Amino acid sequence: MNKEPLKSVCEQQNFEEVFNKHSQTLRNYIYYKCGDTQQAEDIVQEAYIKLWNNCAKVIFEKAKSFLYTVANNHFLNEVAHKKVVLEYQKQNVTNNTTIETPQYLLEEEEFHKKLKKAIANLPERQREVFLLSRIDKKKYSEISEILGISVKAVEKRMSKALLTLKEQIGKV
Repeated sequence: MNKEPLKSVCEQQNFEEVFNKHSQTLRNYIYYKCGDTQQAEDIVQEAYIKLWNNCAKVIFEKAKSFLYTVANNHFLNEVAHKKVVLEYQKQNVTNNTTIETPQYLLEEEEFHKKLKKAIANLPERQREVFLLSRIDKKKYSEISEILGISVKAVEKRMSKALLTLKEQIGKV
């Protein structure tokens, strides 16, 4: 039996090996998803930073999988964020065409800021489920497939996210 010691991602030489071996294909993978070279490079850089920060937890043989998962999740979070921003902008355009009092508009703007902040402050797993459900209009079964978790786990995360948002926004 081969009892070779496990490689550590925390050692610079091993980290560089992972970088040299996977960075180009990972960048291409993300580029094919987003169509923007700069965004793809930024996401890959973030993935490697996260790998470095979690190097003690990541087994060398699983580093590639870790990188692809982190990069893909980062990309999905950016897409979800852009959708929220676009939806907010669309709402603002339609709201500006109606006749409403300045106080109402100010209160609405404050509410939107509070909502965005509350969503941004959700734990990553809850935010991910919330945005996939409410922004992407995905069913719980689709979300469970995307995230690789059970439907019950999706329900629980959504429930917690809604409770947290209710608490945060309810403090008016």
